[in-house]
Amino acid sequence: PPHKPFIRCTDDDTVTLTIVESKADFNHLSSNHPKNLKDLGHLVPKLTCTTMHEEDTFIFPIVALQVTVFPNNGLCIAITYCHVMDDRCCGHFMKSWSSICRSGGVDLTLVEKSPPCFDRKILKDPKGSLEAIFLRDYFQERSTWKDKLIGQTPKHVCDDEDFLKATIAFGRDDIESLKRYVLNHWKKNAELKAPQYLSKFVVTCAFVWVSLVKAKYRDDDEGEEMKEEYFRFAADCRDRLDYPIPETYFGNCLTRCYAVLKRKELKGEGGFVNAVKAIARAITDMKTEPLRGAENWRALFRKMFVLGSTVLVTGSPKFSVYETDFGFGRPTKVEMVHSPKCMSVAESGDKEGGLELGLVFRSGEFEYFISVIEQGFVALKS
Repeated sequence: PPHKPFIRCTDDDTVTLTIVESKADFNHLSSNHPKNLKDLGHLVPKLTCTTMHEEDTFIFPIVALQVTVFPNNGLCIAITYCHVMDDRCCGHFMKSWSSICRSGGVDLTLVEKSPPCFDRKILKDPKGSLEAIFLRDYFQERSTWKDKLIGQTPKHVCDDEDFLKATIAFGRDDIESLKRYVLNHWKKNAELKAPQYLSKFVVTCAFVWVSLVKAKYRDDDEGEEMKEEYFRFAADCRDRLDYPIPETYFGNCLTRCYAVLKRKELKGEGGFVNAVKAIARAITDMKTEPLRGAENWRALFRKMFVLGSTVLVTGSPKFSVYETDFGFGRPTKVEMVHSPKCMSVAESGDKEGGLELGLVFRSGEFEYFISVIEQGFVALKS
């Protein structure tokens, strides 16, 4: 402090690539079934912070890589990155790397046609004050880092053996039935303000959000029913601002979107439709003004965890992660390792037009959640 953070690149810089051999069950780890989060954590490389200038300056590597080999079964190629880069940057990096591997380093078509853009001057401060606000919030937040980070790798949720990660796959027919239910409901009730278009992201996320709330808070008393539930997801701003930003801009170019409902509005009879409308409205607001309320992001984030509970979305079906081919064909499974508050979203690996949603549960919670999902589909079809 008070200097703002920057990306430093020198001729001596490297990216760590760790190669590990594992005796774990490859087929189990690459399935949709619940698996121990700690087992997945062994596949993930660590980003370790260092300090300099009497511990006033923090240095973070941007990315670390790990390849885990399962003899006679397969391998896992994993990436961990800090949020100086976003998911689109990660996808571009992985596809560029895989393109070089697939071609033997000869055909650099993808890299030559779409090199990463590192020019920070491309981004503009639309309100003239956001940079100062973001820097203030950043320095307030990083004042708590010293005790947590110096000389150690941050503790990760993967270290807790009580958590399981599972993937829920929705096929095209499942998603169409969700859309059909909502559209029929609006038609029957002559909804004048209903969204004209429903994406598979909106209806699938809404259905899972409602199911999570019903499963987690099934025994709430009346007072708890009035608590707020938040659903937060990110949207790429590269093609949404009033000036052009290259698709391959390397950095974090995201805005935050929020849907908020009372718990009883999600658990009640019309909970699914309420959730669809709330998420669709958040997307519409973002398209109208991508950085609306950005000056209050940190305060809202803190409020979400103090006054209510939150689901945070990571990933997107737009990144086509199953098209990342290192020369071995399509991946058997693409997995995102994250905290219990998060829900990962990707296109389906084996169901064309479908989606995969990854969720983290404590031991014993997954079976009940699946029963709520199944009951929800039965109710929609009745």
